Amino acid sequence: MNAESAEKPFEDAECELQRYEFKVAGRNEDRRLDAYLAARFSDYSRTFIKALINEGAITVNGRPVKPSYRPSRGDQVRAVVPTRRHEEVPAQDIPLEIIYEDHWIVVVNKPPDLVVHPSRGHQTGTLVNALVHHFEQLSQVSGALRPGIVHRLDRDTSGVILIIKDESVHEAIARQFEERTTDKEYVAVCEGRFDLDADRIDAPIGRHERRQEKMMVEGRRSRQARTIYRVAERYSRFTVVRCYPHSGRTHQIRVHLRYIGHPIVADSLYGHRKAIYLSDITGAEHPPDEEPLLARQALHARRLTIRHPALEREMTFEAPVPPDMMRLIDALREHCG
Repeated sequence: MNAESAEKPFEDAECELQRYEFKVAGRNEDRRLDAYLAARFSDYSRTFIKALINEGAITVNGRPVKPSYRPSRGDQVRAVVPTRRHEEVPAQDIPLEIIYEDHWIVVVNKPPDLVVHPSRGHQTGTLVNALVHHFEQLSQVSGALRPGIVHRLDRDTSGVILIIKDESVHEAIARQFEERTTDKEYVAVCEGRFDLDADRIDAPIGRHERRQEKMMVEGRRSRQARTIYRVAERYSRFTVVRCYPHSGRTHQIRVHLRYIGHPIVADSLYGHRKAIYLSDITGAEHPPDEEPLLARQALHARRLTIRHPALEREMTFEAPVPPDMMRLIDALREHCG
């Protein structure tokens, strides 16, 4: 199918066409094409992606395919995806903590309570709005609504996030995330005392059966997921752990830790409480005006290692545990040590 006929479904005065071309990583060979692309282009639903495939706007190795096609490693995917002009991301002067920057990439220490990119309900006030303000050049490979984005952190997860400035390195870095050759370390404070010093959690994760915003082990369309943890500090009712995800499922660390009976402290979606107070640690009566030590999930992306495609060397970026999580950890050391 030629480019002209592929574009006909999107001849709309309010739409622009974003073109993508990339090779499929080997770890995606067990997935349908529509599922794989819906994960890659998360701004669009799987139903919409399926329609694009059926209309010939997405091809594999230059040929139209069905949504059920299972791509092989090295398959060349071409896609023509509509983006509405009125959805262009406005620049906003939101402060950013830059860990590292060069011509090709920038690494940011994302604060909690910051959504990564615009979506329904979060059109402004996102990391992308800040990026558009601070940087003249950002890669457009992930689309107009996600310039520079190659991976994500949950809204209330803080820490290291890598942004692509130059498109010449985007695909090579994206492949590292897809093939799980990056090295990621998270710090989490969990409910309960861990018995083991270290362990591996192998449990498939899918969409929750009743709540669309949640994930669960053995949920709908589950996919294999693995997380390794190591205990850093152990207390009578809490444990500080370091987590190393070896797959990239949505909410993976949060779901896996809940699955083994140790949800992350103050995780409103998967845990037992929305915030934690000093009185929760000491056992004292809870004063009505007490301020929480932490009012978001105690999860921080501490370290990320990638191979820089342009500099041709391995690079590691780190972000210190933020003040709100340190208040909690310091309180545990003082009152539970």
